[in-house]
Amino acid sequence: MSIENDIKQKSFKNVYQKVAVNLMYTDSWLLNNYSKILKPYNLSEKQYFVLKILSANYPNAVSINFIIERMLDKMSNVSRLIDKLLEKGLVIKVKSSSDRRSKDILLTNEGLNLIKEVECQMNHREQKIATLSEEELSILNDLLNKVRKS
Repeated sequence: MSIENDIKQKSFKNVYQKVAVNLMYTDSWLLNNYSKILKPYNLSEKQYFVLKILSANYPNAVSINFIIERMLDKMSNVSRLIDKLLEKGLVIKVKSSSDRRSKDILLTNEGLNLIKEVECQMNHREQKIATLSEEELSILNDLLNKVRKS
């Protein structure tokens, strides 16, 4: 289906506007797919991304600033997200190795097991919706990187 059909719009002012709307629509579509997977685990997309960052650095603890720098949404309230994950027992705060006055964040075993389970679901879902070849995905990634550089 085309973007015109998906959003019931006959035309766009120019090709740039069409691409911008298509990117935003596709972003929303991808996030909705993530949400469907995360809902049974009582996780938001932002909480999931925090867990992904922590799992990529496991078994090392990381600072909140480290997490903030790697978040997709730079406007995320990471402290609040960490508090929610603490309540769920998915992370803990530990003494910072570099600054005795601050705390770092560490993934718990429960958090690690959860992220592995969610990743399995994500991989299964991605295989179902992947309609592009590896070469096409590589080209798309290159084009998206080029757009952000401009």
